[in-house]
Amino acid sequence: MFPIRDHNPSGRTPYVTYALIALNVVIFIGYWPLFNDARALNQFFFDWAMIPARVTQMGEYSGLFTSMFLHGGLMHLVGNMLFLWIFGDNMEDRMGHLPYLAFYLVSGMGASLAQVLAGPLSMVPMVGASGAIAGVMGGYLLLFPFARVDILVIFIVFFRIITIPAAILLVLWFAIQLFSGIGVDAGNGGVAYWAHAGGFVIGAALTLPLFLRLGGRRFWNMTDGKPPHPEADYTYRRTSIPRVRYPK
Repeated sequence: MFPIRDHNPSGRTPYVTYALIALNVVIFIGYWPLFNDARALNQFFFDWAMIPARVTQMGEYSGLFTSMFLHGGLMHLVGNMLFLWIFGDNMEDRMGHLPYLAFYLVSGMGASLAQVLAGPLSMVPMVGASGAIAGVMGGYLLLFPFARVDILVIFIVFFRIITIPAAILLVLWFAIQLFSGIGVDAGNGGVAYWAHAGGFVIGAALTLPLFLRLGGRRFWNMTDGKPPHPEADYTYRRTSIPRVRYPK
């Protein structure tokens, strides 16, 4: 299942979300040539990624921040930016530009620390914005659980777009990260499941004060659990242009 869009575009321009997407893309393009040289790429990630053992054994914390803007490949980047584009605009709209930026960065660094706790002696570099974006998703679940999201379902040769409440997608995603993390040795690399799960929980926790200030469950009742904007209409309409039928 791949989310492709939500039905509630932001009520104002999400400048921070757009800037984060642009920054991630520009940085990726900057070191793209290194993918042709494995040694140079590994050295680049060693210098700028988050390596748990360097945090716990050497007290080097800069990677907690810099790793959020690095990606291990093109599809890694595209997938993360898609999730940020879908869920980030409404969170920025509700929080405000600068508070949202702080929320994003804190979620990302907290997600990295969660991965450190899961594998404190690991020398495997961790890169990606997914921890910070997981924080955005955790906050989105709390504020807008019934927002409608279109997902692309792919099953062998079956392709279909269906619409579901955001809560179903987000809870399922979190459960996958949590149970996958339990079954994987965090010190041996692979997907940083604990960074994803940790970022999600941190994002929800950071959003909780805002949720309570908005009225808690009363906020859901006022907005039906959706962003307070008119829903986008993605249905296809018949064209008013008449068809021209050619004689046989």
